[in-house]
Amino acid sequence: METLANLESFVRSAEARSFSGAARRLSLTPAAVSRNVAMLERNLGVRLFHRSTRKLTLTEAGERFLQEIGGNLDALQAAIAGMASDDGEPAGLLKVSMAPTFGLTHIMPLLPSFRARYPRVRPEWHFENRQVDLVAEGYDLAIGGGFDLVPGVVSRALAPAHIVAVASRDYMTARTPPPDPSGLADFDGIVMRSTRSGRVRQWIMRDAAGDKMPAALPETIIVNDPAAMRQAALLGLGVALLAVPDVLRELERGDLVRLVPRWYADAGSISLYYASRTLLPAKTRAFIDFVTDAFKRERLAERFAGSIGQ
Repeated sequence: METLANLESFVRSAEARSFSGAARRLSLTPAAVSRNVAMLERNLGVRLFHRSTRKLTLTEAGERFLQEIGGNLDALQAAIAGMASDDGEPAGLLKVSMAPTFGLTHIMPLLPSFRARYPRVRPEWHFENRQVDLVAEGYDLAIGGGFDLVPGVVSRALAPAHIVAVASRDYMTARTPPPDPSGLADFDGIVMRSTRSGRVRQWIMRDAAGDKMPAALPETIIVNDPAAMRQAALLGLGVALLAVPDVLRELERGDLVRLVPRWYADAGSISLYYASRTLLPAKTRAFIDFVTDAFKRERLAERFAGSIGQ
């Protein structure tokens, strides 16, 4: 019977299309993964991969073998992970990706109580403004919005991702608030250039009646991070279009004020993303439930809703 290590090395190499990608997922060296796959091929008597210096592709036999064992392997791994300790308590490394501003503001404060409840879970949290590959990069979960739902990944919505116009009270002291989003063109704009596309993001705002209007902020100040946009707005440098979660604390304290409060842009949902498995590892399920309960307890879905004028 084949060892789990050989089968896992094969499946992860097929998913990552490289031994090095599989090695990162499995915390092994590329040479070890390659040896495991070679041993599997030798035991089966068939070649599973076409190898070249640049890429790794499945043979016809490899494609068939992957289809036959892929889902079963995931279920077996999940079952093993779910029994990470003798008493079934969640345990192990929990690798999570999240946006820096959102993560530090809303998820990091949950860590002390999460650690107190699940002391055997070791958090490895990555704060990054990018869409990670959950499978190839070995993440248990990601928290954010706008992720592509590739095969094998599912999402669970936590709250709306609404974009609102904000400025400091000092900036607005001698200025008349605009009646609708078209009036934002008369103010200094704090905008963000996407590191992914290289373009400045443009937003279409809407109101409760369903009317839509472009929010054409001048490109007075350009940055590449929401936290920098928020700080520039707090310094009184202009108007920024930011997600409610990124400025909720400042709005509730009165450090920032919301312009055109009946209007918002809909950027989808803030969601939990994780691999689709019949049985989730206990550590992953515990974290999902913990975060979901915290959002409900703090009424964050309601407080994040830009459709509720402030």
